[in-house]
Amino acid sequence: MKTIEVDEDLYRYIASNTRHIGESASDILRRLLKLEPAAVAAPVAASSPAPGQGIAQMLGSNQLAAEESAIDRFMRILSVLYRENPASFAQATDIKGRKRIYFADSEAALLAAGNTTKPKAIEGSPYWVITNTNTGRKRNIVAQLMAAMGYPHGLIERVCQSI
Repeated sequence: MKTIEVDEDLYRYIASNTRHIGESASDILRRLLKLEPAAVAAPVAASSPAPGQGIAQMLGSNQLAAEESAIDRFMRILSVLYRENPASFAQATDIKGRKRIYFADSEAALLAAGNTTKPKAIEGSPYWVITNTNTGRKRNIVAQLMAAMGYPHGLIERVCQSI
């Protein structure tokens, strides 16, 4: 897969033609340009899931669409990221804002780091995250976390837009 840069207005146009959560830019462009769908490679037998498979399954299902708020989608994404690679997640939680820490191993640690953090436990993990941020900041947190975990840029963009 190749990466291309497009102007902001073209990106918004492509994104505005999304039919379902998780639809890739390639799929959207193929549909708009009336091109044949890409050939699907035969599945490869593997002993362990490929990196990003849990995230891709989440995007392809209705899991995120079923969540009512950006906070719920944010929390779901963090939970899936942790389940997919706990060791990588642990290393990546060192990301911080200018004045805030985003992740901690306890609610108390986040409360001590700020007055209005509204910490929540990440389901299935030993971590807590601040939730009193706007949607843009939540997207930024997820993008930084996924980049530090080694996810590809295209997948990071798809996940962030689903928040």
